[in-house]
Amino acid sequence: MAQDLAMEAPGSRSRAEASPAGQAPARRRSRTWTPFAAPSSSQNFVLASAVWALIAGCWAALSYGGVVSSMFLPTPTAVFERAVAMIGDGSLLTHALSSVQVVMIGFALSSLVAVPVGLWMGTYAPVRAAIEPVVNFIRYLPVTSFVPLFILWIGIGLQQRVTVIVFGVFFQQLVMVADSARGIARDLVNAAYTLGTKRSEVVWHIVFPATLPAILDMLRVTAGWAWTYLVVAELVAASSGLGYISLRAMRGFQVDTIFLAVLTIGFLGLVTDLFFRLLRRKLAPWAM
Repeated sequence: MAQDLAMEAPGSRSRAEASPAGQAPARRRSRTWTPFAAPSSSQNFVLASAVWALIAGCWAALSYGGVVSSMFLPTPTAVFERAVAMIGDGSLLTHALSSVQVVMIGFALSSLVAVPVGLWMGTYAPVRAAIEPVVNFIRYLPVTSFVPLFILWIGIGLQQRVTVIVFGVFFQQLVMVADSARGIARDLVNAAYTLGTKRSEVVWHIVFPATLPAILDMLRVTAGWAWTYLVVAELVAASSGLGYISLRAMRGFQVDTIFLAVLTIGFLGLVTDLFFRLLRRKLAPWAM
């Protein structure tokens, strides 16, 4: 019996030593697909690269393979050559800076007003009762239907394009900030009263810090909406911008220029999204 145990012991040890190494990839896969688990940076990079490669591969197969006519879907080479030409003559940078100016001014003006008003709206019931019905009515109105009115009221310059951005995101921001403020724990407010905080100081000393992570998330989301409304703002009565060159290219059947403009807007949107992610990590690290 002892001899049998002695003979089995080495094999048992070898299996015990081999099993952790064999099970390590399985455990890593299990952790990766666990709900709400955080994959490693390398895994995130691999997954994102795979999706981008799949999209690029489908585009190349459809365009180079002749499945879709070049009149409707340009090849990646054609878009790249158009980008090189427009970067070389400086036109792409000029139009991109014009669009960035419109989005940043409109988004900043909207956010500077929407954040404090939204905090008051979510904190004080009289403010909510007075403003919420109007806000809920206006935020469902299509922005495109107001473009002719904005041209009549404001003109066709920068102000009109900025107004389209403000109108497109302001009322959505109000509702999102108010909902975030309304959802904070009442224990925080009651504790602040106990420690001597005045009622007039609650919004900025208690509500604003408590909702800061949600506000930064709201800004990141609505910044994407601002870039979406950019094309609407620049399609009518504009002389520069990425939306303007898209409309001009459509009239000349220059599909490669349209794709270049769309890809540039997407790239600028990704940069904006990354900026707000980093800002949230810097200003609200406790909510990561």
